Amino acid sequence: MHKQALELVRLMCKRIETLPHDEATPLYKIAIIQAADCGIPEVVEAIAEIFPSAIHARNPINDANIFLVAARKRYENVFKLIYQMNDQKHFFYDSKDSSGNNFMHMCAELAPSHKLNLVSGAALQMQRELQWFKEMEKFVNPSRRAWVNKEKKTPKMLFTEKHHELKLQGEKWMKDTANSCTIAAALIATVVFAAAFTVPGGIDSSSGKPIFLNKTSFIIFAISDSVSLFTSITSLLMFLSILTSRYAEEDFLYVLPQRLCIGLLTLFTSITFMMVAFSTAIYLTLHGKSSLFLIPMAALACLPVASFVFLQFPLLIDVMYSTYGPGIFGKQSDHQLF
Repeated sequence: MHKQALELVRLMCKRIETLPHDEATPLYKIAIIQAADCGIPEVVEAIAEIFPSAIHARNPINDANIFLVAARKRYENVFKLIYQMNDQKHFFYDSKDSSGNNFMHMCAELAPSHKLNLVSGAALQMQRELQWFKEMEKFVNPSRRAWVNKEKKTPKMLFTEKHHELKLQGEKWMKDTANSCTIAAALIATVVFAAAFTVPGGIDSSSGKPIFLNKTSFIIFAISDSVSLFTSITSLLMFLSILTSRYAEEDFLYVLPQRLCIGLLTLFTSITFMMVAFSTAIYLTLHGKSSLFLIPMAALACLPVASFVFLQFPLLIDVMYSTYGPGIFGKQSDHQLF
């Protein structure tokens, strides 16, 4: 169906091409503006290939070109077509609409709700908005980064104004997440710290050393308990740093997501090694006495790890992809429009 629709667009363009210039021009200009407004890059590209001048079409309502429209609506697949142009790309660096808004002003406005909701959590939504704003900052001429529109607002002023509520929601989301994880990390640190001084099998009264010191399983217990302690404390510090952050706008771009990534990863590691230490302690205590009891206990030890993966791992993946992924525009196409 998609290919058929695209083929129909090409046929219509060829039909319009046969019309007189004054009749054809408004038709393809309206079509390409509507395609950009709906976020359909294939249609924009198909029209531009037959009518190259169509890329300069402007919305009759606010005099915005197709790339300003794409930036305002956050249609990255439409906007990145600008990177496929060689000779004409520089014509768009200083683009602005009838209100004097350039690309940075467009991305200083809050994204449409259907685009915001593609990202989970207010903090990651704020991060995505900052990523768009920074991309536009790279794109426009340096002299236009502090450009004042007709309302006497720079892009930075407009961004702060329009994203104030989202910033507050992102701060609350981050603090709620950090609070929950701080409790878990503190409990784990307490448990594994205590376990280090109450080793399985007890202490030999004559030598003062653990009874199972020479057993391989005891070495596994000691290493697992130590790793769990160190990672849980690291996780605790990361989440505490989130709670005490100043929560400036720029912090949502890298600082806070990075701390959340480290905190969740170390929390996952601490839970995993805590359960390894627990299973090893059970094995040392009951080995040779009740072998049938060891198998279900080992299986149940996997339950907390599996629960964490099921409940929190999707969030960790989202944060890592949003922070360290390919970026908004992903891999650029090698296909050149002009």
